[in-house]
Amino acid sequence: MVQLLADPLDDVLVAIADPTRRAIVARLAEGRASVSELAEPLPMSLPGVMKHVRVLERAGLVSHRKEGRTRYCELHAEPLAAVDGWLDHYRTSWDARLDALVRHFEGDPPS
Repeated sequence: MVQLLADPLDDVLVAIADPTRRAIVARLAEGRASVSELAEPLPMSLPGVMKHVRVLERAGLVSHRKEGRTRYCELHAEPLAAVDGWLDHYRTSWDARLDALVRHFEGDPPS
């Protein structure tokens, strides 16, 4: 059996694959929030939200700290740069194809 080394990109992609976690990331992009604030628009319990927060923490996207009885979460978007870098390779191909499609519809000959 082939065993692959753990890649931080894999952790980030797994973390953002879930729509609930993407919603949490989007909310934290606006600024820090308590777990209660994160849970408010979601159809789940606080422990359920904390499970999602832990997945995001393992990927390095979120950290949380306790202040009194409240846990506050904060976004660390740096790991998303790895996703952007991975997509960049494909973006070049997409851009070339879209440019060719535009030329086709505009009636320009291919270059």
